[in-house]
Amino acid sequence: MATPRPSYTPLTLGTAGHIDHGKIALVNALTGKNTDRLPEERSRGISIELGYAPLTMPSGRRLSVVDVPGHERFVRTMVAGASGIDLYLLCVAADDGVMPQTREHLAVLHGLGVETGVVAITKSDLGEAELAAEEVAELVPGVEVVTVSAHARTGLDELLAALDRAAAGLSGRATSDGAARLHLDRSFTLRGIGTVVTGTLWSGSIGQGDTVRVLPRGLEARVRSVQVHDQPVERADAGQRVALNLVGLGWRELGRGDVISTPGADLEPTYLIDAALTLEPGARPLRRGARVHVHHGTREAPARVVPLEGDELAAGLAQLRLEAPLVPAAGDRLILRQLAPPDTIGGGVVVDPHPRKHSRVEEPAPAEVAAPEPAAREPEPLDEPALRMAALLRADGRAPRTDNELAEETGLSPRETADRLRRLVSAGQAVRVAKNLHFHPEPLAELAERVVAICTRDGEATIASVRDELGTSRKYAQALLEHLDAEKVTRRLGDAHVLRRR
Repeated sequence: MATPRPSYTPLTLGTAGHIDHGKIALVNALTGKNTDRLPEERSRGISIELGYAPLTMPSGRRLSVVDVPGHERFVRTMVAGASGIDLYLLCVAADDGVMPQTREHLAVLHGLGVETGVVAITKSDLGEAELAAEEVAELVPGVEVVTVSAHARTGLDELLAALDRAAAGLSGRATSDGAARLHLDRSFTLRGIGTVVTGTLWSGSIGQGDTVRVLPRGLEARVRSVQVHDQPVERADAGQRVALNLVGLGWRELGRGDVISTPGADLEPTYLIDAALTLEPGARPLRRGARVHVHHGTREAPARVVPLEGDELAAGLAQLRLEAPLVPAAGDRLILRQLAPPDTIGGGVVVDPHPRKHSRVEEPAPAEVAAPEPAAREPEPLDEPALRMAALLRADGRAPRTDNELAEETGLSPRETADRLRRLVSAGQAVRVAKNLHFHPEPLAELAERVVAICTRDGEATIASVRDELGTSRKYAQALLEHLDAEKVTRRLGDAHVLRRR
């Protein structure tokens, strides 16, 4: 029997903080649930993927908790998890104090407009909590700070009361009308049930029997059932962590970054966005044509920045010319990260999700006029063969078929196959890993993060260790390691591969 819809406003709480600052242990102590699911997460004690748990407050309110990784190499995963939260729980260890990822996670929260939260000074039994609290007070003045120890189970009641007070002052997302928007962060299959997707519902509601649209590909499916934290409900409201059992699509056709919406909603993929951007203090201004990573919802895309006033931008209007599609609406928040070295440099608000392509509002004085820059190359359209290739790569996951096998499957010539793969790479729907091998970016990113976790745990990764731990073949393990070397994530040291230093 379905659980009745809640009378309180649904809210999502996101964790934040540096690696090894006790987020996993604290969430476990508060909820009774270990949010680390992967074997390497539990063996190393380091989060790689997003974790989820329900949290019941003293008032009876139930929050959806999203636990994020703290490692600097997994910030893109942290951004995906933070994109749908209403308030935060920042963990700062008493024996470490404020650290680099403490600051970067706060920059992400600031860019997303999440200003309400509570700070937990964790590991209070191991360090000087007063010094850490003083650092936090300088970093986030006015935010309530609670000293806790998950190991000794001290301060937990005080922390719950502080979170309850913070949540009481928020209106949440469920008060706003609009079409349903669910940004997916997981897709999997269950025996006897079928395709299941999860995410945080940004707006509207979704119920059993609804027909939904999956963007950016425009696929359609029907909702067989809805759950909120493993409990069946008739309808889920905005602000809740939601799991949908879908009919009509295979789980490999869906994944992190996809958006589920109501058919007929004013929501479409775009390669151009006009946005009001603000860079973090100390970040260098972005020059015209600067390349950045734009994060929206659980999706990300490389983009060129075109300031609409002048040649540089620290704050103001700009057009983002994307290399892969995003699915935003006016008023949505964006996060900007630089590509190398990876770092969060600012955020912004979508002003127009479907603008015309235009140049700067102000032109330079005649004496300063330079030769016009070539127009940014528009991504080539993806026809049916290209979309089919993308679906095949996504379905193959971590063991994709070779380019030659893709040609046989689609009936294209080698030249036509190479052309479609080039278009997919340009659109961010494929990554060339070896001479005759492409991966879909989502499984490739997950594999890369697991290799990073192996290197972090063991100090190095070999073809044999990657093959055995990921359950793949030597061919794919070798291609993955060589790709990470080329991307400067790892470097070869004899027969092993080690993480590069920042």
